[in-house]
Amino acid sequence: MSQILSKGPARLTCHCKMRFLSTHRGKLASHPTSIRPSNTEIRNTRLSPQNLEVAMRSLYQDGLVIVENVVPHDSLDRLNKKMTEDAYILRSKKEDSPFNYNPGNIQQDAPPVREHFDFNIFLNPIATQITSSALGPRPKWTFCSGNTAMPPTAECPPTSQPVHSDADFAHPCHPFAYVINVPLITMTPENGSTEVWLGTHRDTGPHVQEGLHGERASGRIKLDELEKRRAVRPPSQPMVPKGSIVIRDLRLWHAGIGNQTEIPRVMLAMIHFASWYRNPMKLELADDLKPVIDSLADVEVPVDWVTKSDALSRYLNRGFGNAYDFNQQP
Repeated sequence: MSQILSKGPARLTCHCKMRFLSTHRGKLASHPTSIRPSNTEIRNTRLSPQNLEVAMRSLYQDGLVIVENVVPHDSLDRLNKKMTEDAYILRSKKEDSPFNYNPGNIQQDAPPVREHFDFNIFLNPIATQITSSALGPRPKWTFCSGNTAMPPTAECPPTSQPVHSDADFAHPCHPFAYVINVPLITMTPENGSTEVWLGTHRDTGPHVQEGLHGERASGRIKLDELEKRRAVRPPSQPMVPKGSIVIRDLRLWHAGIGNQTEIPRVMLAMIHFASWYRNPMKLELADDLKPVIDSLADVEVPVDWVTKSDALSRYLNRGFGNAYDFNQQP
C-alpha cells in the first residue's frame, strides 16, 4: 500500500514525482494511498494543507483515500461489541435478513441512540474536513448504516459480491457524494476487506452497469467492462488498519469479499452529499441525540426524530443496501 507520511513538503514532492512517473508509463498503482497524520494533526483533528492536498488528489485520481489512526480504538471496541451481537440477530433472519447480493454480506445499522454514538466515529472531524473540501461547505449527511461480512457456515460459505457501483442510476459525471467507511476492526483480505477498482469513478454510468435500481443485484458492472478495466488497472483488496477511515467516491466500482475468519467484520458507512445535491433521504435518530446534532456547524443533518424506544425497536428492521435511493430530485 502506498503511504504518505506527514513530514513536510519534501515528502509530498517526492510522492508527486512517483505518481507522475507511474502515470507516464501507463501503470497507475492498484493500491490506494494511505495518509498517516502526524501527532499534531491527530491532536488538532485537522489534516495539514500538505496532507489535505494528498487526499484531494487521491479522490480525484483514484476515487478513494485511507486516513490512518484517527479513530480511538476504545470507541471502536465498544461499538463493535454491540454490533457483533446484532449481526448474529440479523443473520438468524436468514432469507429475511437485509443482505446485499449474498447472505454472508449483511446491511447493518448501528444503534441510533446516544449511548452508542461516538463523535469520533460518526462525525469524525478529519472525515468532514476532507468531504467539505471536496464537495463544498456543509455537506449533507443523509445515510448511516454499515456492512458486515459474516463468518462462513456450511450453508453460507465465503462468497464475494459482484463488482458494482452504488451509483446505480443516472448521475452527475463530477463528484457529488462520498462514502465514509469506518471499519471497527482491522480489515484484511482474509476477513473481507473491500475489493476496490481505483479510478473507475470517472466511468461508471448506466452504460457499464446491469440490474435495475432497487434489485438486490443492481449496479453490477458488465463482465466485458471489467476485463477491459483489469487490463489497464486491476483491482486491489487493501489491508486497512483499525482506527482508519476510508473516503470513497460513491461511483467507484467495488465488491464485498467473503469473510474466511471466525470473527464478523463490521464496517460502518456514512454518506456525505454535496449541499446542492437534492437527495431527499433523512436519518432516523433517537431524540436523545438532538443536542449533539443541533450543535453541528460543518455538516447538515436532515433527521426524522423518534423516541429512544422507537429507535431501538426499528434499527434492525432496515432494508438491504440497494433498496436505498441515492438519486436526487429534479
